[in-house]
Amino acid sequence: MANEKILIIDDDADVRDVLQVYLEKNHFQVVTSSNGYQALQLIDEDIPDLIILDVMMPHLDGFELCQYIRKKTEVPILFYSSKNEDMDKIIGLSIGADDFIEKSTSFSVIVAKVRAHLRRTRTFPAQENTSLKTSRENGNNLMFPGLIIKLESADVLLDEESVKLSAKEYQLLCVLAKNPDRIYSVEQLFDMVWGEDSLGDYRTVLVHISNLRKKLEQNRNDIEYIQTFRGIGYKFNGFIDA
Repeated sequence: MANEKILIIDDDADVRDVLQVYLEKNHFQVVTSSNGYQALQLIDEDIPDLIILDVMMPHLDGFELCQYIRKKTEVPILFYSSKNEDMDKIIGLSIGADDFIEKSTSFSVIVAKVRAHLRRTRTFPAQENTSLKTSRENGNNLMFPGLIIKLESADVLLDEESVKLSAKEYQLLCVLAKNPDRIYSVEQLFDMVWGEDSLGDYRTVLVHISNLRKKLEQNRNDIEYIQTFRGIGYKFNGFIDA
């Protein structure tokens, strides 16, 4: 899709300008913001298709801003930072970001990542607000003990209560649940959800699996939906004996 809108949020004008030039050369619309408060106002006015976000900013840092943005939209968020510590990447991914790009990364790779995330978003639309939807009793559902995944509406119900998942968490859940009892390696899950050419970090999968487990299995000692096979990968429990 042409002319998709990218929002760049960075307090460094030079960074914003260079990114804007490269993205516009690749036929994206670009909107920029120098701070988090202005960015939130822009998002309220018109939600972009993808957000590139710096970590270190005054007043409202990137991690705080990411959490605010996630309350408003599930569009892809790509952290773009000079910080390259593993902990920063883990924090960013765990609070809802889709990728973490170091500022030393080449612009051709950045454009490739942007395209890959937009393509995956078009393939797997974000989960919509379930409070505005009507339940379909005979829809195309995946059903497991205590858990219903409504594929037509992208709703997930746990013990009849709606579970809020990020777009990537929902995509990952669907890949696993559509093929219960099949073991997927981390590399396979990354390629299927993030895309073979997304050039990301496989540890992203580990963070999202951990988040899914917290949301689906918290306070439930009786059910394990996602099972780990150390050194091999993960599978969704088919509950054959249930």
